[in-house]
This record gives sequence, C-alpha cells and structure tokens, in this order.
Amino acid sequence: MSKRVRKAVFPAAGLGTRFLPATKAMPKEMLPLVDKPLIQYGVEEAVAAGCEEIIIVTGRGKNAMEDHFDKSFELEATLAARGKHHLLEVARSMSKLAKIVYTRQPEALGLGHAVLMAKELVGDEPFAVILADDVVDSKQGCLTQMVEAFNKSKCSIIGSEVVPGAAIQHYGCLDCTPDEEDPRMLLVKDMVEKPKPELAPSQNAIIGRYILTPRIFEMLETIPPGAGGELQLTDAIKALLRYEKVYGFHYEGKRHDAGDKLGWLKANVEFAIKHADFGPQFHEWLREQKF
Repeated sequence: MSKRVRKAVFPAAGLGTRFLPATKAMPKEMLPLVDKPLIQYGVEEAVAAGCEEIIIVTGRGKNAMEDHFDKSFELEATLAARGKHHLLEVARSMSKLAKIVYTRQPEALGLGHAVLMAKELVGDEPFAVILADDVVDSKQGCLTQMVEAFNKSKCSIIGSEVVPGAAIQHYGCLDCTPDEEDPRMLLVKDMVEKPKPELAPSQNAIIGRYILTPRIFEMLETIPPGAGGELQLTDAIKALLRYEKVYGFHYEGKRHDAGDKLGWLKANVEFAIKHADFGPQFHEWLREQKF
C-alpha cells in the first residue's frame, strides 16, 4: 500500500439542481469562476498537493468535463495559425495538468456511492476527495495543508472550518476535541448531519475536502443507505471511527460555496478583483458604481 496521497477523487455526477436552468445542459462543475471552470480550481489544487492521478466520477451529460481536460486539435490549430501563442499555451495546458481518468456513477445514489465507484481506480492506498463546489482561496493550498497533516498522523482527515451561530444547521458538524500538540487537528468522536443549532456538538463544520484511508471502501460497502435512500459518506466515516482515528482539520484560507448562486456570485467578484490581467480595473469600476 502506498503511504502517499497520490490520487484525488472528484465526485461530479450530481444534477446541479441549485443552478437550474443553467445546468440543464451544462455540468455544474463547468460553471466559470471568472475564466476557469469550478472543477479546474480543484484539479489544480490537487496537483499542487502532489496528486498524480485525478479520478473524476461522472454521470450522464458530463462530457464537457472530459472535453475540457482533453486535447482540442481544431482549437489549437486555429490559434497556432492566427499566431495567438499565449492562448494556444492556455488551451494546451488543460491536457497537461495531470493524468485524468473517468468512471461513471450510473445512478445518483449519494456522495458515498460516488466515492465507492472509484474503488478499483484508487486501490489500496490513501486518497483525497474534493468537492468542486467548495473553492478554497489559500496561499498554501487547502489540500496541501491536509496532506502535510496526513503525513504526520497517517489517519483520515476531514477539512473543517468554524461556522458561527445558527449557520451550522446547514452543514455536517464534528463532535471533536482539539489535539494538544496541534490545535488545528480535531480528534473526531462523532459527526452530526445538519444539526439544530441548539443541539450542535460544536461549530466545526465539514467542508468538501477529505483524505481517506482505503478502509473507507469497506465501510461504504457494508453501511445501510441513509437519508434519501443514498449512501452517505458521513455515515461511512462514522463507521470508520470504530477502527481508526479520524481528525478534522482547520485549514488556512477562505472557502467559497460556489455551488450556491449567491456564493458563486461572491466568489466571482473576489477572484476577479485578484485577477492579474484586470483586477485593479475591475476593483476601481466597483468603487465607482452606486448600486
């Protein structure tokens, strides 16, 4: 068994109903955040963290993702003929990011089921799971930080952030205690899905970043379906607690919920302000507006 985190799984077979009608014919993961699709931010984060293989779990109507990360001979030939060499390099860079493989989730049976679809491709080694909806703006990279924590603990790790007040009811929540040596590491005792604010065991919310040991597949194959008749990844991690330690991890960075319309709009504004080509001009334009 490899002890390094070499593979990252991207569950991307969902229907994207929160963005209808835009996602009726386009995968939610391909929604643009300024000038790159959401899933590209996650793939770049995984590659920067040392992942060598990207496993994308797709479903019907998701061909645009495969095309995006593949060569486009017609586009490249046209750009080359017109002397647009910078754009040519941008177009070519998509197919050079990493080794990307695909597997299908035939039915939308939950996040846990999507992860289980990657079992044969992952094999007997630890792996990352990235939800493209959660875009984390971080200097070091959210997954890079988590890989460093995993290399020290050798335990499954769940990305977590403190969510204030009643907002915790919209998240999975960790029942946990901070590690004495590293307060960013939270030893997980239990997890509660979308608790009532007054019943939440903490304000530590689960976000869309995981590093999991391969034993999670055994849990996914044996747990019963949960809410909505779906296989819940949270239920599988709770089952894993009987055999292994699991930690939450407070990462450095700002998370954007780009799977929500308002969150996606806010993320576009913040990323546009930071854009190297037009950030200052866009920022100035915003200042001049009287909305």
